[in-house]
Amino acid sequence: MPILTAAALFVAAPALSQPTTSIKDSDMTVSPALENANRDEILGRLWRNEALSARDRGLATVAVLVARNQTDSLAEYTARALDSGVKPSEISEVLYHLAYYAGWQNAMEAAPRVAEVFEARGVDAAPMPPADPSDLLPLDEEAEAQRQKTVQDTYGSISQGVVDDTTRLLFQDLWLRPALAPRDRSLVTVAALVAAGQTEQIGFHLNRAMDNGLTRPEASELLHHLAFYAGWPNVFSAMPVAGEVFQKRQD
Repeated sequence: MPILTAAALFVAAPALSQPTTSIKDSDMTVSPALENANRDEILGRLWRNEALSARDRGLATVAVLVARNQTDSLAEYTARALDSGVKPSEISEVLYHLAYYAGWQNAMEAAPRVAEVFEARGVDAAPMPPADPSDLLPLDEEAEAQRQKTVQDTYGSISQGVVDDTTRLLFQDLWLRPALAPRDRSLVTVAALVAAGQTEQIGFHLNRAMDNGLTRPEASELLHHLAFYAGWPNVFSAMPVAGEVFQKRQD
């Protein structure tokens, strides 16, 4: 299956039936305003804004596309992420991480599109992160104990299965896997949560992201980036939560 690029979306497709009106200029695009904004605002300005690295933008955009199941654009932006310095092994780990945070089938449906890019670039399967790494990152025992108690006390009577697997699969395994740095893991989590409109979860994970090394200017610019890829309403819903995190950390 050929990879569909964003540029191809702007070209008028061949008519399936005789149109009632004709477009005299065969080069006219479906939406000139969209084409111009994509060229000037997205590619010409946003991706060149050094307040957030192109690598971080690549990770965040891939996370948004996976979370929103926008697989038609995933090959293009996976390639852009790789060109911006993201490693194939990191893309692989992002897919696994987002299976938990964006939904299993969203990650499963994204995998073939990522595989297309890897195959086209001759990426070998050998350097992909192992299913069960033996060198997990160290666990902050005190913080984890507090998290477990809070979650157990709040949600244990509602779904013990969710509580148990949150500990076993996420915080004692997924977050300790070394194939993705904790900062980057937090960044893609925040991006996916914003894209999905999961505002109640953003505060915890944005605070964790900043604990893991994401700076306030980077977090601010991440929201700016996500406004374009996740939509203005999702970002405006997230900004009060981000503001609370910034204020509490400043205090």
